[in-house]
This record gives sequence, C-alpha cells and structure tokens, in this order.
Amino acid sequence: MGVGKSTVGALVAERLGCAYRDTDDDIVAEQGRTIADIFVDEGEPVFRAIEKRAVHKALAEHDGVLALGGGAILDEGTRALLAGHRVVYLSMDVEEAVKRTGLNAARPLLAVNPRRQWRDLMEARRHLYTEVARAVVPTDGRTPEEVAQAVLDALELKEA
Repeated sequence: MGVGKSTVGALVAERLGCAYRDTDDDIVAEQGRTIADIFVDEGEPVFRAIEKRAVHKALAEHDGVLALGGGAILDEGTRALLAGHRVVYLSMDVEEAVKRTGLNAARPLLAVNPRRQWRDLMEARRHLYTEVARAVVPTDGRTPEEVAQAVLDALELKEA
C-alpha cells in the first residue's frame, strides 16, 4: 500500500518499451466501483475472489509490466502462477508509509489504528512477498525514477 507500484510500474514499462497494467485498475473498471467500496459492500473474502480472477486473467493476457495489489499474494494459486515471472517486491517501512499515504481511512484494511494495522499486515505478508519475489527493492527515501532504475538493475534488464 502506497509503495509506488503504479508509478514505478509505469516508469519501468516505459523504460523497457512495453505495456503497463495494474490489476487494481482492472478490478475497478470491471466492477464499476472503488476497491474500498467493494470491501465495505461485499467484504474482504469477496474482494479477494475478484482480485484472484483479475490477477490470473492479467497473467494470462499481459506480457508487459504488471502491478498487483498488496493482498494478491495471499492466494496460494496466485503465488504459484507468479513463480514463473520476474516479480519484484517494493518494500518500505511504516514511517515511509505514513509520509506517502497518511495511512488514511480510504484504505479499508487500515481504518482503525493504521500504523499498527500496517505493521501487522506487513508482518503477516512479508514472507509471502519474499517467497515470490526474484528481487526486493527498498523504496524508502528514493524517487520513483530511482526505484525504477533499481528494479531494472535488480532484474538485470536493459532499457529499450
């Protein structure tokens, strides 16, 4: 959440001369409502099922840079599909998250005690991120351009 996946993903795609896609955008377009609204109206299990379908579809259709929502790796089948791809985990600490997002209520999983919830989410998910990631790129104190370059370097990819 707030790590810069959309911004960095678009920059990496531009530098590689390929297409960019974000599964969160796919979900919003398909559902006609925000992710926060889906969480509130339907609950997390329904959202996760929608997310799983969106990620699996995008992995089958798209061969450029693909950004996934932070919870996409919770599904074991999704993690298995990601094993064949160059996955990068963009990391940051809670202080950076506060600076970037304010950890506000627009993020449904952080509605109450956002700092603690963010820490708890990261503690629960970090091992899943690192399980599927070919590279971990810290984003703290870096510009999106610096992070994009670090992603290219970590994956040993050259700009187009």
